[in-house]
Amino acid sequence: MASVVALDSLLDSRRVWRGQPQARRTSRQPTGFAALDAQLPSGGWPESALSELLLPMDGIGELRLLWPTLARLSQAGDASSDEKVVLIAPPYLPFASAWANAGVRLDKLQIVLAQPRDVLWATEQCLRSAACAAVLCWPLQADDRALRRLQVAAETGQCLGFAMRDAKAAANPSPAALRIVIDTAPAQLRVIKCRGGNPPTQPIPLSALAR
Repeated sequence: MASVVALDSLLDSRRVWRGQPQARRTSRQPTGFAALDAQLPSGGWPESALSELLLPMDGIGELRLLWPTLARLSQAGDASSDEKVVLIAPPYLPFASAWANAGVRLDKLQIVLAQPRDVLWATEQCLRSAACAAVLCWPLQADDRALRRLQVAAETGQCLGFAMRDAKAAANPSPAALRIVIDTAPAQLRVIKCRGGNPPTQPIPLSALAR
């Protein structure tokens, strides 16, 4: 009968190889919220990728979640820079003062008004163009194939893509690199998919997102 050997003694005698813990990667695209960055494998938004924000309704904090990143990106270059922040088919006309107060340069902000059937096409063109720092879209419908095209376009254009979708879509698989559900009762974020690691097991209260 084989004898039981303590793991510590095997490690001390160097009879078992123990790998070094993998260093945490530092993202070049932090979210601006320490509590959220700490839960994401890269420490921020996945770079050159599509992220989904899944919402039960519009206006429950999705823009507040993105404003720190959009403000940083819009301030990164001068007014003549081609890298813009583009909003495609937002459900409401953006309130300029709120965006300016959040630190987003309005001269770097562009709004594309598109018919529902054209939203995905317009988003793909902007992501692929290499002329945008970030592209936000509000598609009414998007299947796996359409989302995969957006993911590839974000990689090609080295752009941050954000798709605001109905929370019901959380039940379906998606090629997006990151998927976050925003709940209202209780007010919290749930990361249900993240590239480079397992999603956190616990939700993040919105009250914890203090900058």
